[in-house]
Amino acid sequence: MSWAAVRLTVEHGWSGVKVEDIAAAVGVSPRTYNNYFSSKAEAIAFRYLERALGLAAELRAGPPDEPLWEAITHAAMRQLEPGPEVARMPPQEPDAWAAGLRVMLAEPALEAEMLRASKTAEKELAAAIAERTGADSGAELHPRLVAASVMAANNVALELFVQGDADESMETLLPRALRMVATGLPTPEDHSTP
Repeated sequence: MSWAAVRLTVEHGWSGVKVEDIAAAVGVSPRTYNNYFSSKAEAIAFRYLERALGLAAELRAGPPDEPLWEAITHAAMRQLEPGPEVARMPPQEPDAWAAGLRVMLAEPALEAEMLRASKTAEKELAAAIAERTGADSGAELHPRLVAASVMAANNVALELFVQGDADESMETLLPRALRMVATGLPTPEDHSTP
């Protein structure tokens, strides 16, 4: 349902999609939809949350001897792979898709849900990082700072992708952002990409 909410909203605009449209797209009743989501914004934000929680799960399942930032990057990249729901309802042409995402993500009604999803994801990611490193996510800085940095890198990469300013795909922007964070955000000598 979450993917249908995103796809329909990107294609038809915020006000052009109702809960009934999303429910119909996935073959459920509006009542069933409302058992899962209280609003269109919550359904859309769940897609973001689902991918971020997937990153935490992948991090937990990954090889324990893989260096942390490599493991994070690999897990994050796997979350960019389209799932079966995307094959059933593929997005439109890339430029139109990015333009629709830009409009959708600028919707004020979505902002609070996205912040809530991000906070939930960050806590879960911190817990996964703590498990992997043997730290305490409630009492130690490292897992929480790494999780916050990963979420920030993801959000900035997404913003640049959606704005089209970087003229790069998420598959290029996200690992580059994570690499910059992992190396301590060195000051660039020139403005070339790391």
